[in-house]
Amino acid sequence: MFKNKSMKVFYLGVDASKKKLDLCLRSNGKDILYDVIPNDLSSIKSWLTRTFEKFFLSEDSLVVCAEHTGQYTYPLVCATKSIGVYLCLEDAAKIKYCHGIPRGKNDKIDACRIAMYAERYNDCLQPYTASELIIQKLKNLSTERSMLVADRAKYQSQLKDQVDYMEHSIYIAKCNRVEGIINTFTDYIAQIDLEIKELINQAPVIAHQMDLLMSVDGVGERIALKMIMETDAFTSFTDPRKFCCHAGVVPFVYVSGSSQRSKNRVSNRADKSIKHLLHMAALSVSQVKNSPLKKYYDRKVEEGKNKMSVLNAVRAKLVTIMFAVIRTDAFFSRNYQNSLA
Repeated sequence: MFKNKSMKVFYLGVDASKKKLDLCLRSNGKDILYDVIPNDLSSIKSWLTRTFEKFFLSEDSLVVCAEHTGQYTYPLVCATKSIGVYLCLEDAAKIKYCHGIPRGKNDKIDACRIAMYAERYNDCLQPYTASELIIQKLKNLSTERSMLVADRAKYQSQLKDQVDYMEHSIYIAKCNRVEGIINTFTDYIAQIDLEIKELINQAPVIAHQMDLLMSVDGVGERIALKMIMETDAFTSFTDPRKFCCHAGVVPFVYVSGSSQRSKNRVSNRADKSIKHLLHMAALSVSQVKNSPLKKYYDRKVEEGKNKMSVLNAVRAKLVTIMFAVIRTDAFFSRNYQNSLA
């Protein structure tokens, strides 16, 4: 446990939403305080200060736990960091499924359940460590870019799908308007790409990792950057097997008794964005001449293996290779020979 076991510890469950925070303070198996405050930095810091004075707490005796809900927890992260309070952000699914079969739901109940989870599983809690500022900027820019690319694709489909289904003059007028919108999206995407490149050039470690990752067959700029962002420059993930599980490329056994036996399959609980990029990289590398992974793919297909299963294995091998080039700080070599072999 991260706290002194002889110290009385208080657990604060926080249910975060856009406008407000529902707070439940718990200790010794009992809820002792419930409150609702605005979701802004000053309100959170003021509430924590008042609570410290009311219950004679210290920074070391309070554990704050919340669901990892993205941007809505940003004020809470800033407030706890400035005061020095222990904060853990947990996966919402872990909190949900640890309370049996829930009936009913509201913000107050959610806050109390989060506090109960923190107290019950206190030995499993891990402190939240925010990504470096440059990683946060890259994530924000990448998210914005993905949104613009998706919106641009909607308008591009209008030009292709409707040419045969409306009068020509109406179609031409619509095309002129839509093309202007598409050009605007393209300009903004180009600006974001330029900002991303400038940020990478400002960080020698990230720039070097990009070069190492892009030396791997099938790995391009997008997947290299995504790997760096997902792993916080390979600090939050150090084991490729754990990352494979995170990316949803690990097959699991589904067997129950003697009647239910299905083939091993990957879980839907995965980061679909990185899984999609890994799939595209696997498709790419399976076409690269003289690549060891292409030879592996061709050999397994000739043995009669399912192509999608083989591609999934190629995804996992790509992850392992990417972690290896970072760990060894060496560029990928097709003819690499293990000195221990």
